[in-house]
Amino acid sequence: MTGDLNEFVAHFWPVRVVFGAGSTERIPAEVKRLGARRALVLCTPDQRDLAQRVLGDLGDLGAGFHDGAVMHVPEASVTRAAQAARDADADLLVAVGGGSTIGLAKALALHHGMRFVALPTTYAGSEMTPIWGLTADGAKRTGRDPRVLPSTVLYDPHHLTSLPPEVTGPSGMNAIAHAVESMYAPDRNPITMLLAEESIRAMAQGLPVAVDSPGDLDARTRTLYAAWLAGTVLGMVSMGLHHKLCHVLGGRFNLPHAPMHAVLLPHVAAFNEVAAPAELGRVAAALGAPGPGGAGAALHALLRFTCTERSLAAIGMPAQGIYDAAEHALADAYANPRQASREDIARLLRAAFTGEMPA
Repeated sequence: MTGDLNEFVAHFWPVRVVFGAGSTERIPAEVKRLGARRALVLCTPDQRDLAQRVLGDLGDLGAGFHDGAVMHVPEASVTRAAQAARDADADLLVAVGGGSTIGLAKALALHHGMRFVALPTTYAGSEMTPIWGLTADGAKRTGRDPRVLPSTVLYDPHHLTSLPPEVTGPSGMNAIAHAVESMYAPDRNPITMLLAEESIRAMAQGLPVAVDSPGDLDARTRTLYAAWLAGTVLGMVSMGLHHKLCHVLGGRFNLPHAPMHAVLLPHVAAFNEVAAPAELGRVAAALGAPGPGGAGAALHALLRFTCTERSLAAIGMPAQGIYDAAEHALADAYANPRQASREDIARLLRAAFTGEMPA
């Protein structure tokens, strides 16, 4: 598959999207539309206030809230949330938050058959994908299953205006990572490539403004739109070396999800440019840096402008874990335009560990 018009397969997932400032107010109507009686609100401890506001809006439809969502979705957190849902006699979930909360809702959908509505408060994009993840015994397992898709996603940029710069930057870079890897996926098609380019362009334009002026609603709307597109393409095609490395590092070292994506992305893009020059050339152009070899450098420049933590060392990666991570990255097959040896991966991780300019 080359992504041209000659031959391709495209699959679109049936997710209802409600986009716009103030769309949070439509959650009760969506719960009623789905025929639910009791909705349990899921969140992390940091999102309790918003979860309680949503619960208040639900009125008699609300079954309480559970604030046990945890990064990388440990199995134990799923067990606790499932018990909370049973205790509340809930027949629907409302996931309020970023990838951790939506990941928990997905696990409950997959293993306990629960439907959910998503209200994303970051740019993670997980809500638009059939991809699930679960961590146990220091390893993160991932898979694809349409049962983990939400019934409705409500995108309300108002909730992004309170996202601090140190969270906004990495979360936006995380979204760009989805779009970048979709550009050279073996199962890409003209539609996914157009969506990815538009996502990268919109995020590159809006993210610096959102970091500099968190309350700028226009910038938040643009970047949330970009995140929606990035999540959409993430759910339609295969991911490559970048996402494989993030799953390994997240599972083994419990590194923060979005900063890890932000730090690794320029280095993986630079590594892949020799094997996918046309596709990454389009990425560079969308970033406003056309020309050969421009994607890795442009992504590194955006990282430096929008993120305060710019190396794996800064986010808690142990130096002695580099070779271990490289070894585990080779354990399972993944799609990538350029084959990587253990030494290739170790070299890439060393550069990301120090935060140097990608080669």
